[in-house]
Amino acid sequence: MDMQTYRSQMDEVDQQLVSLFVKRMELSQTIAQYKADHKLPLYDPQREREKLSHIASQVGPSMATYTDALYSFLFEMSRSCQRKQMGQNTALTGEILKALEQTEPLFPPRALVACQGVEGAFSQQACEKIFSSPHILYFNSFEGVFSAIDKGLCRYGILPLENSSAGSVNKIYDLMMKYNFSIVRSTRLKVDHCLLVNPGVKLKDIKEILSHDQAFAQCQDFLKTMENVKISSCDNTAAAAKYLYESGRADAAALSSRNCAELYGLDCLQESVQDQGSNYTRFICISKKLEIFPGADITSIMMVLPHKPGSVYKVLARFYALGINLIKLESRPLPNSDFEFMFYFDLDVSVYSDAFKQIFGDLEELCVSMKYLGSYTEAV
Repeated sequence: MDMQTYRSQMDEVDQQLVSLFVKRMELSQTIAQYKADHKLPLYDPQREREKLSHIASQVGPSMATYTDALYSFLFEMSRSCQRKQMGQNTALTGEILKALEQTEPLFPPRALVACQGVEGAFSQQACEKIFSSPHILYFNSFEGVFSAIDKGLCRYGILPLENSSAGSVNKIYDLMMKYNFSIVRSTRLKVDHCLLVNPGVKLKDIKEILSHDQAFAQCQDFLKTMENVKISSCDNTAAAAKYLYESGRADAAALSSRNCAELYGLDCLQESVQDQGSNYTRFICISKKLEIFPGADITSIMMVLPHKPGSVYKVLARFYALGINLIKLESRPLPNSDFEFMFYFDLDVSVYSDAFKQIFGDLEELCVSMKYLGSYTEAV
């Protein structure tokens, strides 16, 4: 036989599979109604285990691995279909619907906003992209920003989440596990690092460079050219520039922004010393209250998954089945645990879509715990 004959036979089998799949899903819906009428739980793990074991015994060891994967996915799709038919809403879904109804129609142009650092910080620039007229309070640390939101000192806070060249800001993800908050906006800011010095200082005079660790990570190639120069971390790139100005040091430089050069009267010895010209940092805007403004098309969630094979796969398979594009996946170790991780997901999904309405009920049964971080748009 030739390839065309084999493909024709495969098409015939596929047609049978499609018909049987539709019939199986219709039966699932009938069973869902029976469970609803008789107040039975939607999920029956014992029945699923028995089914997998029975099918494995039918196909033999060589095929059991494949049937386990196939039927595990079928079971999940059946439950998703049943949940949708029964219109089941979780407590989280209710909170989200309430936020959609109660959030004001326009994002506020003015607000009291917490930022980490000092005047001239990149967080300030990101804040001014999101708000047209913000009143900014500065805090020494990222945790200070989270704490200000948690205690109600500020309505919003601005935090860097990831950089296009240096990667994620791990401290932020760790703090996300500690505090309760909601993401209400995000923005991307082009970050150019300049080598700043006090007036009259030459390149050969520099014995120490000050900046934030993220800035150092983004300027590795340049730093390799600065032999025998000490690298010292500061809380913020703007704080490094401010210290340099206030100290008047003639043997030090700061990696900071052009704005800080103008703000603190420093000379710019070299511009854009970062490794990549297209160097962007993504900032998020957080609030204590869950607010979902119109047009929200990015959703962020954190999940702790069972520590066993296939846990992440099942979550990713659910996104795929609902047609949801995964923008970002990050993992961080859980404090005081042995080899357990928190997984962070950014999803490309509109709050008005059917997939958004369905996803939370589907995910809750797959995880140990889930934290909804908010749905929002990215400010340009």
